Amino acid sequence: MTNIITQPATEELISLKDFLEKTPPANQVTVSGFSTSQPYAGAFNIEFPAIELYCQSPTCSGVRLFDPKNEPRIGLEVSELAFVEYCCRNCKENYKTFALKIKLGRDKKILTTFKFGETPSFGPPTARKVLDITGDEKEYFLKGRQAENQGLGIAAFAYYRRVVENQKDKILDEIIRVSNALAVSPEMLADLVNAKKERQFSKAIESIKHGIPQALMIQGHNPLTLLHDALSEGMHAQSDEDCLALATSIRTILSELVEKLSFALKEEAELNAAVGTLLKAKAARVGKSR
Repeated sequence: MTNIITQPATEELISLKDFLEKTPPANQVTVSGFSTSQPYAGAFNIEFPAIELYCQSPTCSGVRLFDPKNEPRIGLEVSELAFVEYCCRNCKENYKTFALKIKLGRDKKILTTFKFGETPSFGPPTARKVLDITGDEKEYFLKGRQAENQGLGIAAFAYYRRVVENQKDKILDEIIRVSNALAVSPEMLADLVNAKKERQFSKAIESIKHGIPQALMIQGHNPLTLLHDALSEGMHAQSDEDCLALATSIRTILSELVEKLSFALKEEAELNAAVGTLLKAKAARVGKSR
């Protein structure tokens, strides 16, 4: 026997799918719109739905449907601990596990759910290119990402600030590499090289007078200046909510800068290849005409 539960009109509840996909760990919500089955007297299986998650396997590398591999069995009004495992429907290689505490209401219409955690971690994946530029600070960046996902603004800001300031040279090295590929002005290149010699991130950015290549600008702004401004806000005089907004901005700007660095190099390589192909074809035509 299967009971299809509908959401009561008088309560603001979320679906089990939304809870699993969108609710960060350390949060409790009430859920409706789920299904149950009763294989034995007094015992109910909670039928978990298919959910959409990012699959990191090489086969997928994108958002895919994940199917539950097990169904928790609980009694009425009894809190139970449960590990619910999901598997990617497409590649059948990537798994997601949720650690939950669940309690089924007596009317079987409400499920009180608490998420202890999940693995892989909650939130969108971090691009490999971003992790590469964080160098030996990668673990701190991932801790910052975890803190951001959990709404811990001061912690997230502190982790991201450490990563950006300590990886100043690596960030500037990548910008210099792109600048050389794009053949920027000698003045701009000299600024970037000299900025790398500065020990402090703030002084390094303030010393760049001629900016960076236009291809790396974000909505018309220098991303290094944007990062400098965010880091200069400090976290001691800010609320946790303000720090969370700053932390998110730092991660977003850094991620966008990394994407633009990668795209600029790829675009330049493709352009050089195209020009080389055309010149080679022209040379071949000239040779035949002689």
